[in-house]
Amino acid sequence: MPLPSQPLRKLGFLTIGLFDEADPRKGHESTLEIIQLGERLGFDSAWLRHRHLQYGISSPVAVLAAASQRTTRIELGTAVIPLGWENPLRLAEDLATVDILSGGRLNPGISVGPPMHYDQVKQALYPDTADAEDFGYDRVARLLDFVRGKPATDFSGVEGFEVFSDRVQPHAPGLGRRLWYGGGSLRSAQWAGEHAMNFLTSSVVKAEESEDFAEVQLSHVRAFRAHHPDGDRARVSQGLVVIPTDSASPEQRAKYEAYAEKRLPRTATPQGPARLMFAPDLVGTSAEIAERLYAHAAFREIDEVAFALPFTFEHDDYVQILTDIATRLGPALGWQASAQHT
Repeated sequence: MPLPSQPLRKLGFLTIGLFDEADPRKGHESTLEIIQLGERLGFDSAWLRHRHLQYGISSPVAVLAAASQRTTRIELGTAVIPLGWENPLRLAEDLATVDILSGGRLNPGISVGPPMHYDQVKQALYPDTADAEDFGYDRVARLLDFVRGKPATDFSGVEGFEVFSDRVQPHAPGLGRRLWYGGGSLRSAQWAGEHAMNFLTSSVVKAEESEDFAEVQLSHVRAFRAHHPDGDRARVSQGLVVIPTDSASPEQRAKYEAYAEKRLPRTATPQGPARLMFAPDLVGTSAEIAERLYAHAAFREIDEVAFALPFTFEHDDYVQILTDIATRLGPALGWQASAQHT
């Protein structure tokens, strides 16, 4: 097995937080319990997906506020908040508040573009400005400015008994350096680097200069770092779907393999007008998965991961998968829990 250029430094996981419409509390509680388990297992970070008008977490910032009060060490991220649904100034206030409550552990991941199914939701979301909304990178730039403490208004001072600030309050020192951009194209990678963000690359990329997923992802990592002030030290996190089976029951293994097999055909060729490339789900023993990762061109250039949990599994399945990742796969990739984890 080839050795990576450096051991895995940060180990994280990503979950969607599904729930039953008839009993949404149970699903949200399950997500919080999974995050608490992740901290006990020594994971460096836990990340939440974002789903609107679906049965997955629609407000990850609110859920992470709750998680911040049930944990003490693990970093808490979003992967990703689609900014097309958000007002950047209000989101900056929410992010700063949760970062303060967490003691500086928040890692907000964001992306741009129009909201999914925009024609169907624009009248509910932007009834008066739907055709005038800008869903490009300027929306991210506004959020960056607000989080990093640039003025949001030219008014400040005392008015009557009230004191006003010209920048977002609370201001969370350090949060501006922990903002991540979730990108799947060369342009996004370059933009994130130019604006000194961190970069999240997932199991989906655009087939621009190649139809080899690992090659495309590697080109994004290198483009990001080439345009970042920190160069090769700029932070990149990779988020592939990883399902170790070391301690899985025969029934679990059969379910995992069927899940991956059902999703495999979409990985063969670029999909849709955007020519999206999907990475195959990695199912097998930790040793088998580690070997496949070491052979992955993009993985060899990163030292942080946020492995994605499958969408539709049960709570007990996630417990088994996370336990195997922390105790088997992580060590096989050179990851070590620091003293404060144990």
